[in-house]
Amino acid sequence: MTFLPQETIARKRDGIALAGDEITTFIGGLTSGTVSHAQAAAFAMAVYFRDMTTPERVALTLAMRDSGTVLDWSDLDGPVADKHSTGGVGDNVSLMLAPILAACGVYVPMISGRGLGHTGGTLDKFDAIPGYTTSPDNDLFRKVVREAGCAIIGQTADLAPADKVLYSIRDVTGTVESIPLITASILSKKLAAGLGALILDVKTGSGAFMPTLEKSRALADSLVSVANGAGLKTAALITDMNEPLASAAGNALEVRNAVDFLTGAHQDSRLREVTLALSAAALELTGFAGDARAAVETALTSGRALEHFSKMVSLLGGPTDFVARMDTHLSPAPIVRDILAPHAGFISAIDTRGVGMGVVALGGGRRLPTDKIDFAVGFDQMLGLGRKVSVQDRLCRIHARDEAAATDATARLLAAYQITDAAGPTHPLIAGQVPPSAPSALRGEGRGEGKSNP
Repeated sequence: MTFLPQETIARKRDGIALAGDEITTFIGGLTSGTVSHAQAAAFAMAVYFRDMTTPERVALTLAMRDSGTVLDWSDLDGPVADKHSTGGVGDNVSLMLAPILAACGVYVPMISGRGLGHTGGTLDKFDAIPGYTTSPDNDLFRKVVREAGCAIIGQTADLAPADKVLYSIRDVTGTVESIPLITASILSKKLAAGLGALILDVKTGSGAFMPTLEKSRALADSLVSVANGAGLKTAALITDMNEPLASAAGNALEVRNAVDFLTGAHQDSRLREVTLALSAAALELTGFAGDARAAVETALTSGRALEHFSKMVSLLGGPTDFVARMDTHLSPAPIVRDILAPHAGFISAIDTRGVGMGVVALGGGRRLPTDKIDFAVGFDQMLGLGRKVSVQDRLCRIHARDEAAATDATARLLAAYQITDAAGPTHPLIAGQVPPSAPSALRGEGRGEGKSNP
């Protein structure tokens, strides 16, 4: 029978589980143009209200994957793995995790995104490095993965194109928060990247898109069950985002923070634990037979991860001496000054989303999709939860382009920090995990506590 998009929409609207071929045909029509944007919006809204079963989510993910090119890395002599974060503030884990895994013999073709809302984007961080190309052609991408062991780039036009179309529709129709649609959007790109293993970092807390642990667990469960159902060995960690993960938030500032991490000059304690935990989990997923945690720690402390990072940067067009002359290559903001505690007490709560919006207000994020990023601005040397401060102690440093932006962002930062007479509740740094063998069984409470940065 002739395919009629409105029939598929009506069936999902009425709560009927769609067959796999229905979903495949609908997504194929979206890519070819036989399904209109209005019909795709109606479909997304129907999914938002009626949800999808796991088989439906798998079918949607595979249909979006197959809307474009699927990469093949079978010519490489080692496992291929990647990591995805659901987004946060001061979350620069990818910059360290990719070269750490590369130093362990894992190839990491990481296809990342730009900032969304209050969260920073990995691609925006790399755009802060002069000359670094986040949009290489396929030949260069493959060359860098093969020679450096890792390459962090953006989504190409021929990789899961249906996701680009559907996401742009969801962004303006109030359907971004749908777990089935989030799941398909994330995983279609990762499956198209030709991975053998994937570790997920699902954030929870005041700076996460899923602010409650219940919602974060639902998303983690969906991602893991669908990924494994689609043939990609995947596990997830649920990690805390009730405060910025790194002590820096802002593109060039987070790059500096990452290089200092890789050289050993400075490592924020919470960031170190999350980075190594995710790296070890990813390594285990590849079938690594030894002590994965010891292996990734050695890759970091030996300097091998730094070597892989430097090679990736130079092969993708960045400076060959970027690490050695980072201060020369990353231009500072004109205004750099301290933000001081207005009174004494304990930092008992942080509105992490508010911190992220402070970076956006400085120009380090986008108000509109067409906005240009100011890479130099943001906050660094941020204090974390539980820290005791005296009046006029430094809470952080602000990096701003002009006085007006500095004044506005300072007010936002001070509003985000709650200082009280007693310390607030602590949050487990790793609140749970979803193993690939049992996607609905969340285990592991509180591996690490949310402590302040050193």
